[in-house]
Amino acid sequence: MSSVFAPIHVANATFSNRLVMAPMTRSRAEFDGTPGELATEYYAQRASVGLIVTEGTQPSDDGQGYLTTPGIYSDAHVAGWKKITAAVHAQGGHIFIQLMHAGRMSHPDNTPHHRQGVAPSAIAPNTPMFTLKGMQDIPVPRALTTEEVRQTVADFRFAARRAIEAGADGVEIHGANAYLVQQFLAPSANTRTDEYGGSIENRARFAIEVATAIAEEIGAEKTAIRLSPGITMWGIDEGEEGPDLYRYLVAELNKLGLAYVHIMHKGDDALLVDIRKAWNNTLIVNRPGRPREQIGADLAAGLADMEAYGQMVLANPDFVERLKADAPLNQADNTTFFGGSQKGYTDYLALSI
Repeated sequence: MSSVFAPIHVANATFSNRLVMAPMTRSRAEFDGTPGELATEYYAQRASVGLIVTEGTQPSDDGQGYLTTPGIYSDAHVAGWKKITAAVHAQGGHIFIQLMHAGRMSHPDNTPHHRQGVAPSAIAPNTPMFTLKGMQDIPVPRALTTEEVRQTVADFRFAARRAIEAGADGVEIHGANAYLVQQFLAPSANTRTDEYGGSIENRARFAIEVATAIAEEIGAEKTAIRLSPGITMWGIDEGEEGPDLYRYLVAELNKLGLAYVHIMHKGDDALLVDIRKAWNNTLIVNRPGRPREQIGADLAAGLADMEAYGQMVLANPDFVERLKADAPLNQADNTTFFGGSQKGYTDYLALSI
């Protein structure tokens, strides 16, 4: 496990270790998308990991899917995030804000404008979503016009600029977990007949255009992307072409010189090996449910440069220190994951308390 504690140079920064806090939605922002008062403490508590990737943060009103998730496009959002990034930096940490457009994974009751969700195609995910009125079925989304797709790329660009204004070290594009970017990748969610649908090259176009626009705006060294090849949640199915799609996508992204690619990996290691070969810069791997005894295994195997962890970091603000000391880990309370107050958010005890 010792290799996870080694420093690593990523783009224009040196991280103190190779442990990453994976992005986790916590639904504790204000209704206008401004990060909640406790968010500064929450992220600062966990700043000893090499890199914090924040919860999914919408780049626009249309990008919001869930209740009380943060945004990064208004002055109030920027002011809120400035407190967080300053607190993380004061602890010697690094923080990338994850830009997440939920696409069809949205309900009008959860958004500031109460409009129908938007997506590559008018295909519902056939799953319910929590709203203030309780669980409701997600409505059929409205298909974006070609011009609206281009405007959405511009929304990502603008949000990235605002993230840097807020003091973030960079941004991570959320291209995983059945949200908008992956909706474009999956034939089950994308039946378009314009340049954003059909072939592998066309379905990958949106992801590449978003990454290109952000890299042009803030620098490739501050731009990253998260992908989840083969995931089948919420109606996403990339089909038999899925592995080839990711081989193509990663090779194209590699040309941009981004800071890192972050893979949420649950499938066959064969594709991960191919991604490792195609990607020249830092590769982060997150294996949900990976047990403690396997921490560092992907680094040792040469499959990753950094490893991301979610619930372990959520429940252990001193995750790095506990690993070094071989100390017991707190267990995460899943009843407090989404919404609420400090309980299950900032009240997990550290070893020194």
